[in-house]
Amino acid sequence: MEKLWSQFYDKYARVQTVHVRDFIHTIDWENRFIGIKGSRGVGKTTLLLQYIRLTFESSQKVLYISLDHLYFLENTLYDFVYDFYKKGGQFIAIDEVHKYPNWAIEIKNIYDDMPHLRVVFTGSSLLHIHQAKADLSRRVVMYTMPGLSLREFIQFETQLKLDYYSLQDLLDNHIAIAMELVQKIKPLQYFESYLDYGYYPFYLENKKSFHQKLSEVILTVLEVDIPQYAAIPVSNVLLLKKMLAVISGSVPFKPNMNSISERTGISLNTMKNYLKLLSDAQLLQLLHVEEKGINSLGKPEKIFLNNPNLMHNLSAKADKGNLRETFFFNQLQYNHAVFASRTVDFKVDHTYEFEIGGRNKKQKQLEACPKYFVVKDDLEIGVQNTIPLWLFGFLY
Repeated sequence: MEKLWSQFYDKYARVQTVHVRDFIHTIDWENRFIGIKGSRGVGKTTLLLQYIRLTFESSQKVLYISLDHLYFLENTLYDFVYDFYKKGGQFIAIDEVHKYPNWAIEIKNIYDDMPHLRVVFTGSSLLHIHQAKADLSRRVVMYTMPGLSLREFIQFETQLKLDYYSLQDLLDNHIAIAMELVQKIKPLQYFESYLDYGYYPFYLENKKSFHQKLSEVILTVLEVDIPQYAAIPVSNVLLLKKMLAVISGSVPFKPNMNSISERTGISLNTMKNYLKLLSDAQLLQLLHVEEKGINSLGKPEKIFLNNPNLMHNLSAKADKGNLRETFFFNQLQYNHAVFASRTVDFKVDHTYEFEIGGRNKKQKQLEACPKYFVVKDDLEIGVQNTIPLWLFGFLY
């Protein structure tokens, strides 16, 4: 137990508070039972430690633990937390809950049996609270943490405070918003760098080794997180890798399920399940037609990698047009429902239609759409219904 306290004090002393994500203000920390899930590398652990550092002075009443510690191979989480609670503990941050068997049942019991303890836990983006082996949904307030938006990346790079905008405000006032922002920053100066390495905040540690670390993150998701969550045999991990490799080679991928099945050796039913797992793990984004819905296990209309950083990492040569669409989809899907459109590239919130392209993109195919917008790359300020692509990085 002393090692866990020592580990916490070491992390508390070393955590930086210069680059703090705005997501920290999204969470209502007054709730007694909070869950934060997200993909590997988006900064969940750092956020927990930053909150503790900024909120509490180091004391015996506050503790951070990670459930991937060897201590919990032979000791139960419940007993450890109960001992902390009896000695006056008031706040505990529990990291990596998905690494611990029966985590949901023990955390539920902690919540029920220790009424004066505030609990915050983090877990993989694969976690589905409604499917957990305990009734957590009525107790916990869950948040999903995305990677950095373009806005956050520029904030980290410049130390400027920049506002985010609702989609409606951006569509109605994009010219005024862009004119105001370009007085403060040159957005296109940062855009290409963001597409290469700006989605995951660990780029701050070392830009040169960013893609090496991202490759390690991808392998860990494929070899550890997904098999552990879905009880996939180790022998099938190779099939997951094959599937991701096939999709990465031609994103956005218009899936021919029979063709993928033949190339990878994966049965059709297994393949649908694996697509869903890769999407939940935030390695892929699945674009469905409106009628089927974003949670459908049916065949998606298109398959994208989750974000442009993954494209640069997994694709031999990331196509600029595909990068544009991946960026747009990624930045919109955090707070909005994004679907495939019959006439253009994307339909958002069942209402707005968007065609994505470069500076010379034409508008002919959009004339029949009542609420359509052209989204252009390499453009600082738009005009009428033409909006610069980079502005969609200011939605959160």
